[in-house]
Amino acid sequence: MLPDSTLQNQVAIVTGGGTGLGRAMALEFSRLGAKLVLASRSPQHLEPTVAELRRQGGEALAVPTDVRDPAQVDRMVAQAKERFGGIDILVNNAAGNFVCKAEDLSPNGWRAVVDIVLNGSFFCSRAAAREMIAQGRGGKILSVLATYAWTGGPGTVHSAAAKAGVLAMTRTLAVEWARHKIRVNSITPGASQTEGASSALWGSPEAARKLLEKIPVGRLGNPEEIARAASFLVSPYADYINGENLTLDGGAWLGRGFLAAQ
Repeated sequence: MLPDSTLQNQVAIVTGGGTGLGRAMALEFSRLGAKLVLASRSPQHLEPTVAELRRQGGEALAVPTDVRDPAQVDRMVAQAKERFGGIDILVNNAAGNFVCKAEDLSPNGWRAVVDIVLNGSFFCSRAAAREMIAQGRGGKILSVLATYAWTGGPGTVHSAAAKAGVLAMTRTLAVEWARHKIRVNSITPGASQTEGASSALWGSPEAARKLLEKIPVGRLGNPEEIARAASFLVSPYADYINGENLTLDGGAWLGRGFLAAQ
């Protein structure tokens, strides 16, 4: 576990920050001393987490934001700067997903997911980087992916394509912005015990059982584990890590081979 002062006085924006993994990362960053700006389209998702952070002695600001809208993203960054004086960390966690066969996927369904995941991640990264460059002290950008970005994911072609785009974006920006002392990395959580993912992707007991069979360590992850990994990657302990992706899925994406059946 990182020391409590690891992110002292750092200002972190977390999109999709009110629930699930975003909430877990916000709580962990705050424990490590960061000041939090939480963004989401739904204000009701933000206020409970902001209140919890403040009860625990942290500093936090809720900024309702639709990451698909560059103007709203720019406003989010401006409010973070106005309240806390700058930006040091951005986590692109806002996402949208639902299971649908590709042949049945509507153009609007495709656009809805790609707009949030790919376009939103770029709009947020660009806006945050502009401020980081102007500040002159660099920063850290971390995006949240999914393993089907490189394995493929039948039923999630919209999200798989968008996440693959974010992975390419991560590696590209890591090179382009390194001269500005901005590190750009990603994490790829596997199946985790969060309400949103459970209901959307493995809502039935049978689906959950089949899922566990594919995870070599035999369990789901928990949000706190993901948050600790994210904290490391945005901390000074990872200052030489740039353009990398850290997968946290219990080995699920690797495949198990014929010995797994014995």
